Amino acid sequence: MPQPALSVVVPAYNEAAGIVATVEAIAARVAELGEGWELVLVDNASTDGTAELVERIGDERIRVLVNDVNRGKGFSVRRGMLAAGGELRLHCDADCAPSLASLPAMLAALDEGADVVIGSRLAPGARVGRRQPLRRRIAGRTFVELSRLALREPTHDLFCGFKLWRADAAVAAHSRLRLDGWVFDAEALALARALGYRLREVGIVWSDREGSRLSMPRVVVPVVHDLLAARAHVRREAERAAPEPAADPAG
Repeated sequence: MPQPALSVVVPAYNEAAGIVATVEAIAARVAELGEGWELVLVDNASTDGTAELVERIGDERIRVLVNDVNRGKGFSVRRGMLAAGGELRLHCDADCAPSLASLPAMLAALDEGADVVIGSRLAPGARVGRRQPLRRRIAGRTFVELSRLALREPTHDLFCGFKLWRADAAVAAHSRLRLDGWVFDAEALALARALGYRLREVGIVWSDREGSRLSMPRVVVPVVHDLLAARAHVRREAERAAPEPAADPAG
């Protein structure tokens, strides 16, 4: 199969109830672009047959990678991004179907010079349908602000699961990632910025789904540890990537 113009990377864990509909929605939308495409689904050791359902679709443009054990969302996205072959690479969560309508606006942002386009529920133009409960939104925003502060990352909606990358930026950032858990997004964006890539947030269509599996009280302590480790790692990678100072011709 020739190199695709666009790869869509979908991390999935126990998504049997809706994954076929999501994959079909993605395939229909990207086909409208008129360019070659592929979908890389990374199954994080699901126990409900998620991978098998997608494999049964039988489209050679749809690849399924299965983790041997549950390794975290960050590991799954990293694996998919580095296995993808597209010139552009979209990270799209398993509930991303409503956001596909925003893909043209994100492609336009790339045309205007961005290397990474972050789908945002907070940027101008965002249209948010179902929202999370108020208590969860307050806890989530507090944690996002902590993440932004720890990594000095100005992106407002760090953890929205809809991000479009140029291939070189995707490989440069994801090959350096160290976090396997769900806060990998913050590390990936901070790395991309530290390496000199241009990031831009674009308001997107978004609808939150019921039944989130994340419990904030249980993850706060380990995640703060991850953020501090990520901050040190981003600094080291930025120093390694910095050009050597030019030699003094007089010396």
